Amino acid sequence: MGTALISIGVRAMAASYASIQTTAHNIANAGVEGYSRQETLLATSQGQFTGAGFFGRGVDVAGVVRTRDAFLTREAATAKALAAKDAVRATYLDQLQSVFRTGEQGIGYAISRFFAATSDLASQPADAATRQVVLARAQDLALLFQGAGTQLAQLQAGVTQELQVSVQTVNGIAASIARVNNDIAAARGLGQEPNDLLDQRDRLISQLSEHVQVSTLPAEDGTVGVFMAGGERLVLGTVAEKLTLVPDAFDSSRSAIALSEGATTRRLATDALGGGRIAGLLQFQNTDIVAAQLQLGQLAYGITDAVNKQQMLGMNLLPPAGTVASSALFGIEESAKGKVYAASTNQSTSADYQLEMRVVDASQLQASEYELRADPSIPGNWIVRRVPADGSAPVAIVPGVTLAIDGLEIDFDILGTVADTDRFLLAPVTRAAIGMTTALSDPLGLAAASPFVADTPAANTGSLAVQALRMVDTPTHAPANVSNIAITFTGPDASGQGMLYDTAVYDDLGNLVGGSSGNTWMPGGTIPAPPDPDINGFTLTVTGVPAAGDAIRIEPTTYPAQNNGNALALNGLGSLNLIGLSATPTGAPSGGFSFNNAFIAALADIGVRAQGAEAAAAISAARADQAEQARVDKSGVNLDEEAARLIQFQQSYQAAAKVLQIAQSVFSELLKITGG
Repeated sequence: MGTALISIGVRAMAASYASIQTTAHNIANAGVEGYSRQETLLATSQGQFTGAGFFGRGVDVAGVVRTRDAFLTREAATAKALAAKDAVRATYLDQLQSVFRTGEQGIGYAISRFFAATSDLASQPADAATRQVVLARAQDLALLFQGAGTQLAQLQAGVTQELQVSVQTVNGIAASIARVNNDIAAARGLGQEPNDLLDQRDRLISQLSEHVQVSTLPAEDGTVGVFMAGGERLVLGTVAEKLTLVPDAFDSSRSAIALSEGATTRRLATDALGGGRIAGLLQFQNTDIVAAQLQLGQLAYGITDAVNKQQMLGMNLLPPAGTVASSALFGIEESAKGKVYAASTNQSTSADYQLEMRVVDASQLQASEYELRADPSIPGNWIVRRVPADGSAPVAIVPGVTLAIDGLEIDFDILGTVADTDRFLLAPVTRAAIGMTTALSDPLGLAAASPFVADTPAANTGSLAVQALRMVDTPTHAPANVSNIAITFTGPDASGQGMLYDTAVYDDLGNLVGGSSGNTWMPGGTIPAPPDPDINGFTLTVTGVPAAGDAIRIEPTTYPAQNNGNALALNGLGSLNLIGLSATPTGAPSGGFSFNNAFIAALADIGVRAQGAEAAAAISAARADQAEQARVDKSGVNLDEEAARLIQFQQSYQAAAKVLQIAQSVFSELLKITGG
């Protein structure tokens, strides 16, 4: 009997000691991130049968378990991944906003200053200082575009470096998880859960979630498989795969993520990563930086093209004045002009196809890149679609036939074997901003004069007056070959609201060499106005109302130094919608933005992106904190609770010691009675 009581006391003391040891372990690790509170499991020992019934044999220590909720742990890791993704994108978008500066350091201000300088040029077309200011303002504008393009390139380089660091971190954590999996599987062979190793693995998975969103799948041997959001295996048992940073399939300046599986490397789609810093960095790279590049490039290309076209339609003061052809004011470096990329995964080579892209109307260029690929719905057909997708329908392209789209002409001809899986990317404006330069250095080269001047004869009886003559195209008949051009109003049109007019172009010998009849002028409109034919590369803006028989006479400019017609036209470009025009079925462009409004729209777009990302980051961070707090509330250590438990187990230990003391006394008395 005494020995049984001693055994119970010993078991009770061992159970209390085990509970005290577990509680002490909890208290010691209360500040360790990711530690899960542990509890000692106790089980009643099997009773001993006697004729008088079953007598208890005390308590056994069944094991030590973690107080952990798998659902809360998983939710905390997922929320952490999404918060990391939103946070890193918000941080980089904040940096991106600095590229689109406002005030005197911004591109918008530089655009306004350039066109203000052309207004001064129109007031003093022969003034050398005024001409020099125009060139200086043009240089300032080009440098700001170059600077913005350089900043975007530096942001891209920063993203690439951070992606490299994150990839290395992921690979290191994945390898650590595989090692811990191995240790856990070995420890499980002893029949008990290695709680601290399990906590270590959970911490590693939580750290991994900061870089890439993962899910886990437990195995019977105690290991877990770790899979990325798209289902790709990262860790399976004791084997860890590796992520690698590879160039984008089209543009090598951008980065992509690939998964090394043995001897093969497979590219991963961005959405396969779910959340995490890597997904946030890729989203910023593939959407936000590209959007900024496209909008700046579209604006740089539009300004360059519009100003150059107008500049080259005017007359400069290079000696002998009015005889030297005018050259471009701005330029786009060849390396920054439109690019055509073949996907690195293509099966075809450059010998199998011919793909060319030309800008034919910069005012219709869109802030887009274009993907050319086989039509998945019609075998043998090819389509071109905007990237990023903006809801517009893909456009069919027939090999061997030029496609006109958004101010571009695309020639695609299949010469050999081009697989249906091959893809091509066309980037007409992506790099234009960084390549914008000034191409004119001589102030005399500024074409302030118009090659033609217009006037109304004194014999006119109506109130017609010429407000402006603007060259819009290369003259069919050069000024040197023209004596005069006559526009004669013949009477009201059929509606009674406009006037019919005829045109006649006379060469330097007075011979009629061009003209048309039956054209219509409407009040408030230009001469000519579509669909009336071009007269000689110019449009007239008039005021008043002509009478039948009234005329306008256009003659070549005699004194270019005193003429400001083209300077006025240059200045007028600033108020015209020449960015992002859309072609209508009639061929007349519509919509679009002025240069300043296009920059404001780009500024607003980046601002909206930044504000949205900041709000998303705040929301996801709050959700991640809430999910982590829920996990901690379930699994974390409460020091007050542990202190109370410590007192409870201390008292239990003391009581067990008392049982042992009594058992010893009883045993001693029995020995005395029996004469032992």
